[in-house]
Amino acid sequence: MASPEVSPVKTVPSKLVLEHVSKWFQTSSLKVHALDDVTLHIAEGEFVCLVGPSGCGKSTLLNIIAGLEKPDRGLVQADGKTIVGPGPRRLMMFQEAALFPWLTVLGNVLFGLKLNTGLSAAERREKAEYFLELVGLKKFMHSNVHELSGGMKQRVALARALAPTPTVLLMDEPFGALDALTREQLYGDIQRIWSQHRKTIVFVTHNVREAVCLGDRVILFSPNPGRIREEFAIPLPRSRDINSVDLARYSTEITRVLKGYVQPEVAG
Repeated sequence: MASPEVSPVKTVPSKLVLEHVSKWFQTSSLKVHALDDVTLHIAEGEFVCLVGPSGCGKSTLLNIIAGLEKPDRGLVQADGKTIVGPGPRRLMMFQEAALFPWLTVLGNVLFGLKLNTGLSAAERREKAEYFLELVGLKKFMHSNVHELSGGMKQRVALARALAPTPTVLLMDEPFGALDALTREQLYGDIQRIWSQHRKTIVFVTHNVREAVCLGDRVILFSPNPGRIREEFAIPLPRSRDINSVDLARYSTEITRVLKGYVQPEVAG
């Protein structure tokens, strides 16, 4: 069967606007050009996946959106305002769960809710329990972190990130260290949660099939310096099964395009 037509798309600027963003890093021996002239508009409630080889600047771009790094050139805005530093409306979830081992599952989620200073202690607990229920871990809320599996720890990290009600969730390879079966289960969880709450999500991954499973759009980056080479809409209905034939057709086509950008530079 022929490969599906996967066409580059443009979205209407809304939640996040990046215009001509470039970034350099100075090491002890050389200056590294991490990002070059990146322009990307992300709409309210959109799920966007960034894909590319190691060192192409995907995580650097995520850190810039989070306000953890500043671009050397270009404009970065959220809700029409220039991003000048971290903020509670844009929260990050990393590959490692980074939970506090001295706190229980509930305590870890409550810690994230300290950002909501207007809530009473009872309201914070109610909210924490709601998000633990959402990720399927309410019955484990009094458990210690070391008693959890890797997948359960990532669910706690997800609940902690969602509880302060950010409008943008930034996810840097959050499932990369997990086994395939656990990842598949989390793909279903994150799609369900996104469908219910419609957060704007920017998701970094090396895995094209993962990106197709989760994203409304897949953004392809070339190797260092990172440049956006192509954007693909993924019109498949949700919830998506990562093992489905339709999804495989899209991921195969996108992988073919991505390899065309990567191989010549590696060969050189």
